[in-house]
Amino acid sequence: MLQKGTPLDLSGKVAVITGGGSGIGLAVAQMLSAYGAKVALVDVNPKSEERAQELRDAGRDAAFFRCDVTNEESVCATVRAIVDTFGRIDILHNNAGVTVRKTIDKLSEKEWDFVLDVGLKGLFLMSKYVIPEMRNVGGGSIVNTGSGWGLKGGDQAAAYCAVKGGIVNVTRAMAIDHGKDNIRVNSINPGDTVTDMMISEGWQTGEIKSEADIDAFLASCGSGRPLGRIGMPEDIAKGVLFLCSDLASWVTGAALVVDGGGIA
Repeated sequence: MLQKGTPLDLSGKVAVITGGGSGIGLAVAQMLSAYGAKVALVDVNPKSEERAQELRDAGRDAAFFRCDVTNEESVCATVRAIVDTFGRIDILHNNAGVTVRKTIDKLSEKEWDFVLDVGLKGLFLMSKYVIPEMRNVGGGSIVNTGSGWGLKGGDQAAAYCAVKGGIVNVTRAMAIDHGKDNIRVNSINPGDTVTDMMISEGWQTGEIKSEADIDAFLASCGSGRPLGRIGMPEDIAKGVLFLCSDLASWVTGAALVVDGGGIA
């Protein structure tokens, strides 16, 4: 007979979160550390050290590692530094991403490369160097941040859709390859979520023309969804917690959609 246990307890585990200094990544760091994980906030922004300090002030075990996820040397050194600091890696949240809201004909080659390098090359490099560390401790969980627009198309977002569609399918390939290593690989696919990047998109598309437009823009992003609201970073973090926990012990290669019903 099934019994109540503690499947959400992440005590003793070390979680690495890219893009961990803000938005969804920061919410995931807060959530996983609340359930006992030691967290490594990996970000290119040096101000992310302030977020790590806030976690430490709250009694969490957290450290910031400045890293350019598109640079192999930087990623290799960062993974080594995380293992030197915490001794192991059990969880990787490949969350770093950027967007340029333009159609294909308006995108420059530099913009295309930038979006794909951060979103896909960054996932590749981090996974390449973290997976051997997971093997060393008997397995782990990788969660890749996709998007609802990785499962359907979106307007003025050609490069972003290319990245997120790629993430959904590379997740499946990684799940097949690394199941034998007891490494589960899943994607979390948010809908519109209140983040600095979401607000930046509003400026790029012209839906935000002044600071006074921001609240109305964010409200409009959620108004057509069955649950009637835009997502909050903690909504996505709860899904990541599930995928990293023993509650998801037989879940791999899955694309979990957390979007208030947006693509339903």
